Amino acid sequence: MKILIIEDQILVARFIQYQLQLTYPDYCIEIAVSVDEADRYMAAMQPNLVLCDIQLGDRIDGIDLMKKYRQDFIFSLIFITSFQSKEVIDRAAGVYPEHYIIKPMDESRLYAGTHLLIQRMAQQMQVNKGKSAYLDQFSAAEKKIIQLVAQNFTTKEIAAALFLSPHTVKNTRHRICRKLELNEENNALLAWAIKNKDLLDL
Repeated sequence: MKILIIEDQILVARFIQYQLQLTYPDYCIEIAVSVDEADRYMAAMQPNLVLCDIQLGDRIDGIDLMKKYRQDFIFSLIFITSFQSKEVIDRAAGVYPEHYIIKPMDESRLYAGTHLLIQRMAQQMQVNKGKSAYLDQFSAAEKKIIQLVAQNFTTKEIAAALFLSPHTVKNTRHRICRKLELNEENNALLAWAIKNKDLLDL
């Protein structure tokens, strides 16, 4: 898990970093105290989670900065700020944060505002890791054929779509069935592909 703290007050940033590292000692947790530093970390680090102050004392505030990052990066977001006005909260909602923690904060407020999200993200990362390992048994060509099978393409249609011979597609389907220990009769591969669309990112 990679976490980036964007906070122009270094003492606050260090407090957040220290508290998170106590709970998650194996995570990579970095601090950016300016927009320029945040730009560099986002590009190099590509964090899973960003904790961002709204009032950064820089050329743009945290909300506009997150709008910019949403165009190029995928990450979860928690705003940490002293702003409590409806106008600011409505602006912040426009970049879809998972949570909004009001300053001043202590250990308990920080933990309550971050732990459930981080725990959920860690669980999803484990699922994705298992999915990635599962997908390793298939080649890119096999995955593409499974995708087309799931869309109910016939062997002849798959061959035409992928510029392959029907014989090659048929042999690849046999190989996929062997890997999955499927009976090749009764459209077993079609049933499996439809059932496992989410698993295979199809």
